[in-house]
Amino acid sequence: MLDRRPTFRHDGPMADGDKFNGGDAKEGVQRTEDRIPFSIDSERAVLGAILFDNEIYVRLSSFLKTEHFFDPVHALIFDACHALIDMGRLASPITLDAHLASSAGYKELGGRKYLEAIAASVPSTASANDYARVVFDLAVYRGLIDIGGEIVDRARRASVDDEPDQQLQDAERRLYELAETGHYGKGFKTFRAALLEAVNVADAALKRGGGLSGVATGLSDLDNMMGGLHPSDLVILAGRPSMGKTSLAVNIAVNAARAKMQAIAEGRDDDETGAVVGFFSLEMSADQIAMRILSEMAEVPSNEIRRGTIDQAQFDRIYQKTRELDALPLHIDDTGGLSIAQVAARARRLKRQKGLDLIVVDYLQLLSGSSRKGDNRVQEITEISVGLKALAKELHVPVIALSQLSRQVESREDKRPLLSDLRESGSIEQDADIVLFVYREEYYLKRSEPKGDGDDASMSHAKWLERMEQVRGIAEVIIAKQRHGPIGNVPLRFEESLTKFSDLDDGRYDALRYE
Repeated sequence: MLDRRPTFRHDGPMADGDKFNGGDAKEGVQRTEDRIPFSIDSERAVLGAILFDNEIYVRLSSFLKTEHFFDPVHALIFDACHALIDMGRLASPITLDAHLASSAGYKELGGRKYLEAIAASVPSTASANDYARVVFDLAVYRGLIDIGGEIVDRARRASVDDEPDQQLQDAERRLYELAETGHYGKGFKTFRAALLEAVNVADAALKRGGGLSGVATGLSDLDNMMGGLHPSDLVILAGRPSMGKTSLAVNIAVNAARAKMQAIAEGRDDDETGAVVGFFSLEMSADQIAMRILSEMAEVPSNEIRRGTIDQAQFDRIYQKTRELDALPLHIDDTGGLSIAQVAARARRLKRQKGLDLIVVDYLQLLSGSSRKGDNRVQEITEISVGLKALAKELHVPVIALSQLSRQVESREDKRPLLSDLRESGSIEQDADIVLFVYREEYYLKRSEPKGDGDDASMSHAKWLERMEQVRGIAEVIIAKQRHGPIGNVPLRFEESLTKFSDLDDGRYDALRYE
């Protein structure tokens, strides 16, 4: 019977007076901090099972990687198996010997005879998965030891430039990476692997009836233009105050979370149109966001809810919607003054504990970077936008970041935003995969009502009323940049009293766009 228990290596003798478990140190007893967990027998069993039946590699390779092997020669053998099997060739002692003959340490271990011995000594290929889990788990233990040692060393060498908060955030990032992957960096990815991922995206879109291969916004016309929100994308949602950018972000977050909740309830675990959402609200409190959501869902104006001027029927609708939304996978962090590093740390924690498919940040300019006081604000915004894009890639989720626009929009006759209006840094435009602008002509038109008496004033006012009727309740989402799709304008209905965006189902927009 193979010994599946981990063994430990000690790289040096113990010093006189060392203690272990409260007793006196004796010869051959090793300090806990010097122990390195590994199991040579488990590694041999895994490699022997693969050599006996190459199909076992296909099952194990979903989680077991070359770097999980402690013995460097075992790692070489596993890597050679990976190369041969991925090329559709047989991995056997004979074929491996040809590939490894010149490798350092291989001949010293026994060469081809060693391969034949481990292939012949496999007790049962049915246990291969168990032994692979032992190899994987021990690699994680070694990773924890490495991280723990680095944390201790860094804390002992603490300096003014290396603040405790930064050390905590870095430690959490390292632990998250270990928890997610069992190793520290993904390194280079083969083109074959990248092609397979691209094909999987296309397959997902095909299964959904075409067009949509990411998280759905819940707004059909917007989804048709963007194909949904894609993992690793940074989406900038910008607009001047009162355009409704926060409302649109909340609407998208709720639509995605409701789709996820419904898919879970119906047992559709493979449906990726919904999302577990992490919403970082640096401006509004969590209860204010909840009030907006209730107002939209129950179709009761939020100002009436706050003032208590609602009737029993409206209250009953609010109560019913509260019960329906109780299990909504929408998590709100309303802590003010967060840094980009803190946002990243909290997002990692949420993904590890609850899952995470979409991040919303309201808004980008309220985040802080690591820059010291007096440093350039443009550099800080650049750091934040780069950090948000890096977070999207690291967690493999779309990130929607709201952004302010500069005041120069107000000085133009045509107040539709342009990419150059993004405030404080060109890096926002550069780092973003998609840039969306929210624009409501109704907002500006309300504030330009003609005044005065006489026939000319009456004629102007009549034209103003006509135009107001055309644009009433209409918003435009301007797709100003999209790396993987077209740009253009998407008309939406906006109900201001409910702060609700929805699909526009009439033809008024087609008429007014040519005015």
